[in-house]
Amino acid sequence: MLGLLLAVAVVWYRRKQRQIQLELAQNTAARILEEAKKEASAVKKEAEIQARDGMLQAKLEFEKEVREMRRELQSLERRLISREESLDKRVEALEKRETELGRREAGVNAREKSTEEKAAECTRLAQEARRQSEQVAGMTREEAKRNLVEQMVGEAKHESAKRIRVIEEEAKEEAARRGQKIVALAIERLAGDFVAERTVTVVSLPNDEMKGRIIGREGRNIRALEAATGIDLIVDDTPEAVIISGHNPIRREIARLSLEKLISDGRIHPGRIEEVVRKAEQEIEDAIREAGQKAVFDVGVHGIHPELIRLLGRLKFRYSYAQNVLLHSIEAAFICGMMAAELGLNEKQARRAALLHDIGKAVDHEVEGSHAIIGAELARKYGESPKIVNAIAAHHEDVKAETILAPLVDAADALSGARPGARREMVETYVRRLEELERISNSFKGVEKSYAVQAGREIRIIVQYDTVTDEEAGLMAREIARKIESEMTYPGQIKVTVIREVRAVEYAR
Repeated sequence: MLGLLLAVAVVWYRRKQRQIQLELAQNTAARILEEAKKEASAVKKEAEIQARDGMLQAKLEFEKEVREMRRELQSLERRLISREESLDKRVEALEKRETELGRREAGVNAREKSTEEKAAECTRLAQEARRQSEQVAGMTREEAKRNLVEQMVGEAKHESAKRIRVIEEEAKEEAARRGQKIVALAIERLAGDFVAERTVTVVSLPNDEMKGRIIGREGRNIRALEAATGIDLIVDDTPEAVIISGHNPIRREIARLSLEKLISDGRIHPGRIEEVVRKAEQEIEDAIREAGQKAVFDVGVHGIHPELIRLLGRLKFRYSYAQNVLLHSIEAAFICGMMAAELGLNEKQARRAALLHDIGKAVDHEVEGSHAIIGAELARKYGESPKIVNAIAAHHEDVKAETILAPLVDAADALSGARPGARREMVETYVRRLEELERISNSFKGVEKSYAVQAGREIRIIVQYDTVTDEEAGLMAREIARKIESEMTYPGQIKVTVIREVRAVEYAR
């Protein structure tokens, strides 16, 4: 009986243990399920918050785009209103002009009627006067006319010789006037296309959106660029292009260069515009000086004042009758030099005068007067000889020629204008200069080879190391430089480099 009770107790105990374990497992499962629900709820709330944030951000971006579109529409509306106001003003001006023309036409008709009445009265009075004159003179009109004709024939024969000379002079004057009129008409017919070509520059844009950035908010960028360069910028309906308009070619080039840099950089605001324009002005000034130095070097003259060289460089951006003035001056210099050589005159002096003959055109828009007189004053100011000054002043016969140099410059100027592009001698002169440099260098004892480099601005000389010492190499450089100065004419300076080196050579066999 006791064993049975023990067995029952054990079974009950085990059942109780299993029941307790089951309850613990159920409680654990419930706790885990509750925690999973809480975590799912938290994840859900976080997802809802993120979704709300995304919607809010999208809404803000949409509102921003709407505001930008609204600003653009307002800007377009302001421009349309401005154009409408401009058209209204033009219509009003045309109506006023039409009214004024009608009033003037009425006045002209009234004056014409009055003139006709006065002409009729004058005719009547003339007939009455003629009738009274015939009665007083005792001769008819025909008799008086015949006597008068006979008297005038004698006087005409006497005056005919003098009148022939006068008529010839009048014919010459009339021919001159008609010639001037023909030239003026030709210039007027050409002026439109020429002005458009020489006063307008077109800058290409990557896209039409760049126009808005160039204009800036309320037009502040385009106003800053126009104020800094002194040039008008035209932003119209031309696709992907901005037009730069101005009569000053240098300032127009500065504006073009500045605008291209701003477009490339992408940063367009008033402060950046002023900085870029200053850099562009410096670049153009450097280009002007380089162009002047190159012209002086090509022509083969030296000793010209740096300010005159700078003014020569300004002519690179100046055109006269569709011809570049700097190229024209260089061409005229070579032509004048060739004519002087044929006449046995100083060729280099003739080139110098012809190169500087249009120097006044570099400043004639700043100083009043003929460019020939202005150029002569500039040459005198910067130390040119009286012959050069007179040749510049007299090349358009503004003053009397004092030397044969003046008519030579005048003729070279006319030939260059009639035959643009005559610059064959430039390459020949350049080659002759290089050959002359190498000839002078090779004439010294101990020179092995010589090379003219840097477009003739430097001569490099290799000497024999066993013939010339280091001290003698320095002395040779000075002697070669002195000989070049005494025997050659060149612009700027020429660098003389003497190279002495020892080479040890051996062969491994």
